[in-house]
Amino acid sequence: QVQLVESGGGLVQAGGSLRLSCAASGRTFRSVAMGWFRQAPGKERAFVAAINQSGRSTLYADSVKGRFTISREYAKNTVYLQMNSLKPEDTAVYYCAADWEGNGRDEAAGYDYWGQGTQVTVSS
Repeated sequence: QVQLVESGGGLVQAGGSLRLSCAASGRTFRSVAMGWFRQAPGKERAFVAAINQSGRSTLYADSVKGRFTISREYAKNTVYLQMNSLKPEDTAVYYCAADWEGNGRDEAAGYDYWGQGTQVTVSS
C-alpha cells in the first residue's frame, strides 16, 4: 500500500512558476515509478510527466516539455513537479500516482495508487 499526498498548488499569473510536491508513505518509494497527471474541468485526465524508479529516466507530455521538470528525493520519499512559464491552459487539478510495474509511463490505467489532487490555477 502506498499513500500519496500532494501539495503546492495555488493561483499564479501566466508566466509564473509553482512547485508541486507529492509525499509517499511507506518504505516502497524506491520500488515504484511515479507520475503526474492533470484534469481540467470537462476534460479527461491527461498525462503530464513520469520518472522511473532510479530517477534517471523521465518522460513528458509534449505540451509541457521544456517548461516542467519532474524529480524525486529518496530521503524525503517525495516526487516534485517544477512548473515554469505557466499558461492558462495549465489550469487543472494535478494528481501524482505510483506505478509498481512500469518504468514511468504515460498511461493512467497502469498506475496503482493516486493522491487526492491539488488545484493549480493560472490567470491570464
